[in-house]
Amino acid sequence: MHCENCKQNTATYFCLAKNEIIINESYVISAEKSRKGWKKGDPEYETHRRKLKKEIEV
Repeated sequence: MHCENCKQNTATYFCLAKNEIIINESYVISAEKSRKGWKKGDPEYETHRRKLKKEIEV
């Protein structure tokens, strides 16, 4: 069977050939996805938000 669950980078997966759940010992924790764009904690956020709001109103 070629389900390729074993080739995905997951901690555990179900193997159809063995009919059991496998713990992947070569699992590598990937870096967290960073959020792109403006965030409320950004110092320029308010000026950016106001500028966009002004453009929409015009």
